[in-house]
This record gives sequence, structure tokens and C-alpha cells, in this order.
Amino acid sequence: MNFDEIIDRRGTHSSKWDMMEPIYGVSPEEGLAMWVADMDFRPPACVSQALQSMVDHGIYGYFGDDAAYKAAIGWWMKSRHGWEVDPAAIFTTHGLVNATALCIEAFTAPGDGVVLFTPVYHAFARVIRAAGREVVECPLAKRDGRYEMDFAAYDAQMTGREKVVILCSPHNPGGRVWTRDELQAVADFARRHDLVLISDEIHHDLVYPGQRHTVMDLVDDRIRDRLVILSATTKSFNIAGVHNGNVIIHDPALRAKFAARFAAMGMSANSFGMIMATAAYSPEGAEWIDALMGYLDGNRKLLDEGIAAIPGVSSMPLEATYLSWVDFSGTGMAADEFTRRVEKEAKIAVNHGASFGTGGENFLRFNIATPRARISEAVERLQKAFADLQ
Repeated sequence: MNFDEIIDRRGTHSSKWDMMEPIYGVSPEEGLAMWVADMDFRPPACVSQALQSMVDHGIYGYFGDDAAYKAAIGWWMKSRHGWEVDPAAIFTTHGLVNATALCIEAFTAPGDGVVLFTPVYHAFARVIRAAGREVVECPLAKRDGRYEMDFAAYDAQMTGREKVVILCSPHNPGGRVWTRDELQAVADFARRHDLVLISDEIHHDLVYPGQRHTVMDLVDDRIRDRLVILSATTKSFNIAGVHNGNVIIHDPALRAKFAARFAAMGMSANSFGMIMATAAYSPEGAEWIDALMGYLDGNRKLLDEGIAAIPGVSSMPLEATYLSWVDFSGTGMAADEFTRRVEKEAKIAVNHGASFGTGGENFLRFNIATPRARISEAVERLQKAFADLQ
């Protein structure tokens, strides 16, 4: 668990490091990659050992008998989140963007509306529009420096064409851990407007000390007839490249509807992802996650302090995820100006806030899952790029 180790990922087909120059104009030779949501850390040793066992065996055939895989998911959800999962409710997909796309296909038709609480993870809107559905943006309200929901406003927006609502819980990019009352309000909203509720909980293990994630299924058993939970090991354990995720649906009728679309798409499991996920959902994996969150907590505090020293710039309090949402609106600068300073002067590749939808225009998203020395360097570069404000 040496999270301080600097691992050179350049030239390894890393999207995060090898694509930042063509996309952002930031050279990997002198720049810092703080955009794509993966970590610059090695996964737990138990994951690497499981993969090495596959390599040593030398046969890479079709995956069969997923009982141990599903048992590992059940153990993890019960021990870490207090949630009982029926193995029959689990579908395995090629990551959660794929899972979201399958849900859109299963529960909506072309022209239907899909509700997003924006700003939110940009891939949602991308797959909704690609499927010929309408993105219905319900903007989050910013109160006391953090996001909250405004259901009176959202109710007034509904037209009856909406069929699905997608919740990001914990929230990306705002880092919120939604309270039980807030989750209950989402469930009530879904019932009022007869919406299938897709709760993307991929960040549920990445929660900071003092916070606790609540699985949507534990909030209100009356929503099981419309509830879909998305989960994965990929963000938690830095194995995103295996594109392994789960769709969990306990209601038999809703599950049958999804299963029909799942079968029509010819879906099957990736053996590498299944083996690595089974290894990750273990006591060794739990120990690694606990150590990771302690380390990221230090990174979070270091970045927040550095950002706070720049007049007009602030970071949203991070309750979960390793993605810091930084607000530049207080500088009075247009987005192209503060973005230019970050990318061209500080030489840091970050996600542009506008890509997350309405409300993100004055923000940039910084990935802090990197060795602390790089966070210190990023802070120094940012303060220098905005030195004229200080």
C-alpha cells in the first residue's frame, strides 16, 4: 500500500496520461494528468495475485460458474453496506457506462425523456442522446457551497414523457454523500412521476471519514418495483480497464424486462474482470480501501487548502470520490480564461465543467487519486498561474 510511489504511466496506453496532449494540449512530459477517473496507484495485492494466477495457468477461455463471484459481491455488500443481495438479481456488464446504456434500451423508447440531476457524470448524457432519447436536466441547487435537490422545481419540469431518472450516488462531480432523507425524496419523486430509478453507486466505497453511504435499496422497500442499482469494483480498486460492472434488480418483473434486452445484446462476462472483482471483494480488499481513503483524505485536505489560498477559487467539500469539483466563478473570469491558465500555464489536464451539464460552466474537475507529491506540485502550479489575484 505504498500510495506515495510514483508510477510512470506514460506510453502504457493510459487514457489519462497518453491522451491528455491530443485532447487538452498538455504534454505528458511536463504536465500533470488530473482528469480521467482512474488512480495512479497499484490495486490491492490480492487482485494482482489473482491475475497472475490466470497468467500462470495460461488458458484464457470462457468464464463459467459465477457462484464465487456472486458470493463475493454478496459478502461485500452485506459486510460493508448492510445490504442483502439475491444472487439471482445480479447481471454482469462491460462496465457501468455499458450498464447505463442497456438500462436506457430496456426501459425507454426513442424520444422518451431521461432525467438527470445536473451537473453530473458526463457519460450519462452521452449515451442517452446516442440512443435517441431526450436528456431532461434538473439542475442541482448550490447552497452553502454544496449541492442539494429542489423537487418542487423538478416536479414543475415533468411533462409525462420522462420514463427514467438516473441518480449518481455518491455524486460525481460534486462529491456529495446523499442523506437518507434526500434519497427518500428521490424515491418519492420517482414514484410520483412513474419513473424507473437507476441508482449509479459506483463510488459507494470511496467515502471519507465521518460520512456513510446508504444503498438506495435500503431507503424504501416500496421502490423495488422500479429500482435498478449499478455497482462495480472498478473505481474502488483501480481496475477500470477490465470494464466489469453489475446491474442489480430485485423486482422479478423489472428484472425480466432488463434480462430480455440483456439477452438480445448477446452479453457475456469478461473472465479477467470476474476474477479480479472476486479477489477485490475480500478482507484484503477491504483493508486496502480503508488505507486508500485515509491517504486520499490527506490529498483532499492538501488540495482544498491550496485552492482556498487563491482568491475567488473554492473547492466543494468532498464527502466521497477522489474527484474535486473546483469553482472559479469568484474570479470573475470567463471559462476559457481560467481553463487556459490551468492547462497552458499550470500544465494540468482536468475535466471541463461544462461537459457535466447545466451548472458546471464555472467549474473544473481535478482527480486527486495520485501520489501526494503530485498534489503538492499541482497546488504550487495553480497558485503560480493565478498569482495576480493574490
